[in-house]
Parts: sequence; structure tokens; C-alpha cells
Amino acid sequence: MLREIVIRQSFIVHRLSLSLLLAVLSAILLILSFPGFNIWILAWMALIPLFFAIDGQKPLKAFVTAYIAGFLFFLGTMYWLVHVTLPGMIAVVAYLALYFGLFGLALARGLQPLSGRPAGISYIGLFFIPAAWVTLEWIRAHALTGFGWNFLGYSQSSNLPAIQIADMSGAYGVSFLMVMFNTAIYMFIKNFKRDRDAYVPVAAAVITLLVVLGYGIFRINNVFTGERLRVAVVQGSIPQDQKWDRNFAEMILSRYEDLTKKAALEKPDIVIWPESSTPGFVENEEDLSSRVRALVKEIKIPLLVGSPRYKDTERGPLYYNSAFIFLKDGSVGGHYDKIHLVPFGEYVPLKGLFFFVHKFAPRPIGDFEAGKDYTVFRVLLERAARDNNYSWKMVKRVGFSSLICFEDIFPGLARQFARRNIDFLVNITNDGWFGHSSAAYQHAQASVFRAVENRINVLRAANTGLSCFIDQKGRVTGRVSDGGRDLFVPGFKVGEIILSRTRTIYTAYGDIFAYACMIFTVLYAAIILIKKRPLGGLA
Repeated sequence: MLREIVIRQSFIVHRLSLSLLLAVLSAILLILSFPGFNIWILAWMALIPLFFAIDGQKPLKAFVTAYIAGFLFFLGTMYWLVHVTLPGMIAVVAYLALYFGLFGLALARGLQPLSGRPAGISYIGLFFIPAAWVTLEWIRAHALTGFGWNFLGYSQSSNLPAIQIADMSGAYGVSFLMVMFNTAIYMFIKNFKRDRDAYVPVAAAVITLLVVLGYGIFRINNVFTGERLRVAVVQGSIPQDQKWDRNFAEMILSRYEDLTKKAALEKPDIVIWPESSTPGFVENEEDLSSRVRALVKEIKIPLLVGSPRYKDTERGPLYYNSAFIFLKDGSVGGHYDKIHLVPFGEYVPLKGLFFFVHKFAPRPIGDFEAGKDYTVFRVLLERAARDNNYSWKMVKRVGFSSLICFEDIFPGLARQFARRNIDFLVNITNDGWFGHSSAAYQHAQASVFRAVENRINVLRAANTGLSCFIDQKGRVTGRVSDGGRDLFVPGFKVGEIILSRTRTIYTAYGDIFAYACMIFTVLYAAIILIKKRPLGGLA
């Protein structure tokens, strides 16, 4: 009797140890799929160890196992938050890991075959698992103001054929496809010895993947036509501890002036500075404003400038994180106030509840107001034309909008701008908080998907990088660099983009694919509850 107990306890310990090792393996494979390793192909198999780890576990253990995998994954990919705050990093990682835990719970509860197949292959699970994953990604992107960082699909930002489907499904479609492939391989490995139809899930996943890749190759071969625009993005590379130090104000402004004048020699149609590039409030400080106006008049090129601003009201000054367009005559052609602010960075949500946060923050938390208008900037594009003995000047009005900081990780926000028939989209940002880490590259992955989803050029101007050009197919066509380094190097890059307006299914209808996944997930979960089937393993 005692021997049986010892054997049973040993088996349980062995099983828990194996599950933990498999969960850790999944986390490692996922980490390697993202910057700065970028071995994106590993993401197509990264979840398989986690599936085996959860196989046969009860819901609570499945939740904990998946939570551990999620915690390690987000810790390994978002470690750079430690440059801002260690407690904050731990809190963010612990929160994001909850979505992995819920996914593990869905696996434990949802993959019992409802058809009663003796071999235990749940064909409907081939679609339920990725649908549940997409549901959780969508919730993560919206809950508590949303934080859609490092979606599984983002790991494929350089796998161009696979991501073209995003113009219909958004990034969620790529995540769905990848989880579906992981699920199919898991089902085949688990059941190929006991079910002659074990190849069916793999065949379905492979056929789906081939269709998606075929569509992707077709889209990549598309030729975009339209007016060509030359744009210069400027990267000041100002250390974060100097940006708001008045002792460095002259150095900062002089650097941007110098880089802009050099860029102007290549005759761009517009110049773009990063978020908060000016050492002060360009709208409110006359000395700073006149300096920028003088620069624009000298180069005679429109200039987009990132700068905070404030306006006085009865309840005191209201501060905004903004972007301004200076027209070639030096006048201000409009401004955009950032709509989606960074919680606990630019403002404190629910101040009455989180009144203590300021005491523990390693740096002052801003008290910014959120903007309300989806601003479209308008500039005139002039071209000389000649026909026989006649010459004239062609003038075209070009429209664009600017996302500030992490606003580009919100697909719905970028889509709202794209629906206003803009010619291109800009992301001005400052990732200098996070040092020489993978943060800037992970951030740029989101911009790649915004470009594909809406078939629109996305131009990134970042204080310390990554400043680059992304075309309508998600290709990075140029970037600011120096000696092979593209982070923390001052410089500029002039590139040419093709202005084309293509209204995609995603631009028109948004997250309909994600909504379909949510409906399917809820309905399938309801069926499980109605059937009251016993909780068993994955298959």
C-alpha cells in the first residue's frame, strides 16, 4: 500500500516537472521568435510543448501551467520595461500572463471531442483553439485601455507572404493561422498511432496555409501606382535624461536644425521630426516657435514637429502630447492631440483608486489630456510640368495623419485615420526610455501590420530609433542608420513613397474576423457547458 502511494506521488511529481519543463520550452521558443532574435519560424511550433504540458490536467493546473509560460514569455520579451520601473515591469508581465492562463483554461475545458470519437481527435478544436487565442488577444488589446503588444502574429512581420492576409483579417488572422498550425501538429503527434484519420487536421492546416501564402504572393506582386512623394525622417538621438533638461535645450534644437538642413539638400517634400522633439512647448514659447518658423522659411519645406502643448482654462492649464505641421511659409497648418494616452505614463487612470502611484513612480507621471479629433494634415505638393513649349506648375493637396508614441499598436485607431482617405500615415515616437533593447524593433512590428491592414505607407520618426519607411506591403524600404547601427544614432533618411489610396476590407469593416472568433468561442463554450462533458485532456 505504501509502495503504491510512493509510486503515485513520484508519478505526480514527475508529471508536474515535465509539464513545467514543457511550458518553459514554449516560452523560450516564443521569445526566440521575436526581436531581438527574430527566428520567426519557431513561432509556428512554439505552442506545441505547451499543449502537451496541459494535456490531461485539470482546469486549475492548466491555468497555472499556461500562466507560467506566459509570464516567462512576456518577461523575456518585455524585460526592457525595467529601464523605467522594476515593480511596473513585474506588474505588467504578471497581468499579461493572465491571458496565457485563460488560454490554458480554454484548452483544458474546450478540447474534449463532442462527437465521441474513440481516438479522441476533436476536429472542431482545430478551429476553437485559434479562435480562443484570437479572442484573448482582442480582449488584451482593449481591456483596461488596451495593450496589444507582441501579438503572436507580430512575430511574422518580416514573413511578408504570411502577413498579407492582414488586409482582410487584421493581425488577428495571422495569429489564428499560426495557432491553427500549432494545434494541427499537436493533434497529429498525439493521435497518429491510434487514428488513421490523424492526418486530417494537418492537411486542413496546410491547405489553409497554402491558400494564405498564395494570396500573400499575389499581393506582394501587386504594383502600386500614383504620385511620388519624397519624405525625410529625422532622428535626433537625444538621451532621455537630457530631453527635458534646459541646459541641453540649445544643443537639442541645434542638432535638429543641422540634420534638417542637411536633409533639405536632398529636396524632400516634407520633413518629419519625432515625438516631443522640441525642448519645450513650441506653441506656447515664442522663442522656440520663432526658431522653428525661421528654419521652415529657410528650407521652404513643410515640417511635422512633435511637441507638448498646453492651454489655459478655468480649471488650470491642460497639457497635450501633440504634433504640429509647419507650412513652408512658417505658419502652423494645424495640430493633432494624442488620443490614446499611456496609462501610468502620461496620466493616472482612476486617480481616486491609484492615488499612491505617484509616490512609487521612478519618474514623474504626466498629467496629459486626451485629444478627441482625428486630425488630417494637409500640405501642397508642387511639381513642375512641361508639354512641348509650355511649362507650368502642378499643385496637389496631400493628406496624412500622425500617430504618437504607442498609438500604432492599436489597429482600430490607425484604421480610423485611414478611413479619412489620407495618403500616408506617420508614427512619431520616443523609445529612448528603453535603452539599447528590442523594444524599438517590437514597436516597429506593429507599424508593419498597420501598413498592410490599410495598404498605406507608414513613416516612422523616432527619437532614438527605429526611424524607417514601411510600404503598403509591409516592407521596410529604408531606415536611419550609421555603420549598421540604427538605434541611438543621430541622422536622417530621405525616401520616396508612392501615394495610393486602397480601401481594404479591414479598413472598411475593422475587426470582423476577431468578432467572428469571439462568437464562435462563446458558442462552443456554451455547447460544452450544456453537454456537461467531463473535464479531460487536450484531445
